[in-house]
Amino acid sequence: MKGTKDMGRYSRFTRCMSMQCLCSGNQMNRMDRAVQLSENIDIKDGMNRRYSSPNFVIEQHANNTVMEEAELSLQRVGSINYEEARALLGRVEYQRGHIEEALRVFDGIKVSTLIPEMKISIATKVDQQKPRPYSSSPALSFHAVTVLMETIYLKALVLNDLGRFEEAARECSTILDIVESAVPEGLPSNFGNDCNLNETICRAVELLPELWKLGGFPLETVSSYRRALVTNWNLDAKTIAKIQKDFAIFLLYSGCEAYPLKRRCQLDGLFVPQNNLEEAILLLLILLMKFNLRRIERDPTVMHHLAFALSVSGQLKPLARQFEALLPGILDNIEWLYNVALCYLASDDDLTALDLLRRVLKSGEDSNSFKELILASKICCESSARVGEGVLYARRALAIQHGGCDQMDVVAGLLLGISLSNQARYATTDIERSSQQHEALEVLGNAGKKAHNRDFGTIYSISLENAVQRKLDTAARYAKKLFKLEAGSELKTWLLIARIMSAQKRFEDAECIVNAALDQAGKWSQGDLLQTKAKIQIAQGQLRKAIETYTQILALVQLRMKSFGAGISVLQVAIFYLNRS
Repeated sequence: MKGTKDMGRYSRFTRCMSMQCLCSGNQMNRMDRAVQLSENIDIKDGMNRRYSSPNFVIEQHANNTVMEEAELSLQRVGSINYEEARALLGRVEYQRGHIEEALRVFDGIKVSTLIPEMKISIATKVDQQKPRPYSSSPALSFHAVTVLMETIYLKALVLNDLGRFEEAARECSTILDIVESAVPEGLPSNFGNDCNLNETICRAVELLPELWKLGGFPLETVSSYRRALVTNWNLDAKTIAKIQKDFAIFLLYSGCEAYPLKRRCQLDGLFVPQNNLEEAILLLLILLMKFNLRRIERDPTVMHHLAFALSVSGQLKPLARQFEALLPGILDNIEWLYNVALCYLASDDDLTALDLLRRVLKSGEDSNSFKELILASKICCESSARVGEGVLYARRALAIQHGGCDQMDVVAGLLLGISLSNQARYATTDIERSSQQHEALEVLGNAGKKAHNRDFGTIYSISLENAVQRKLDTAARYAKKLFKLEAGSELKTWLLIARIMSAQKRFEDAECIVNAALDQAGKWSQGDLLQTKAKIQIAQGQLRKAIETYTQILALVQLRMKSFGAGISVLQVAIFYLNRS
């Protein structure tokens, strides 16, 4: 019985369309009528065959909804033309999941011939919503325009489902072209409150960049994103925010350098981004401002993308200010402090970074503060005034990781070893110095074992600490092992080997190492090597050669000043290097 009812509803639907199409004789010729009637019969026959299939019961509920919507659409208008009829039939096929059948129906609609009338109808609708005298009705009703625009959008979706992304994008772009041409100044805020056209336009604006992206057209993707944001499409705040975020992510990670903004997109007196990074940062800052003003729901990932963008651009102080401007609750307090500390540390403001970390670590609750302890220890171990504090932080970090991840143990052990080694330099008694140096070697050795002697930083620190304690053979062994692991790629390892050999009174071998490193190093990296070479020559009593080496250093400094416009004199640089010798 239910199947009979559905068949009756579909028969009414097709008869209604057939009769209304026949009534609109002024709009169609006899051939069009014949095609219309034959298509109705074919579709009805197909429906009858489908009703006899086992899957009919599953599809009944969806069919009922589709038919009711189609009937309501037909009842809203007094007449329907050929294109509208095909549009409604195509929608039925699409909603039933018959993608290819829907596309065949949509392909039969000659939208291009109706575009001028569609533009007039949209422009008339906009004019009617303004305080102007009522104008005559256009040849194509606004309801027909709504149906046809939805048809173009559905055709784009069908092409997208079939993987024909470029064609889908061009169909979707047609919707925006029609609206832009009809209403150049943009849609009014109250447009489409009584119809579905505004919703179709908004969906097309959102879909177009995704289609170009799927099709592998990056420049068209950028253009469609900018088009969505520059033109007034009557989008809601949530949709605009989504487009801004998606555009920023595409600019950051797509790997395609977009062309600069067109002149029509620029506003006098405002900052105009010149590359992907600047444009992405601008979009993310706008989104962040909207969050802080509570205009849209906050999204924590926006801050993550902004942190990446500003870090890549080297703007760490501005990033810190953005973190500080965040409203409470967007980030956990500990995470907030850690991120701001990272920003100040990267901007060489170590003291501010350490003060922020102390606010986290003063509570003594270390179970969730490993990264804060590690960062604080790293800051302190590089300062003679705070090296003791660095030792305490490193011990606390090791205590948390005891029996945990070996890699984290290696990091904590390395920092503790470096901190103890630096602390030993400022020890007041020989016993204290000896104890700290012994513990430093022990801690670094344990870290090396956990890293299976494959961690470059640990091996370097072990070699350097042995060299400081005058255990030169052990230091040389570790330095040579590190040199093999790095395949001679690190300048500081070359210098370490040369200095160890110099301490062993092997001056000729040390000078050969420096000369080999000079052949490998770039011009701007030769300063420390030349300085070490001059010291070796002075140690051998070769003062004339040392003067020639210092002359090379001065020439290098002059070239660097000329290239980068440094504001210091050659004499000052010469005194600096001579004092270090």
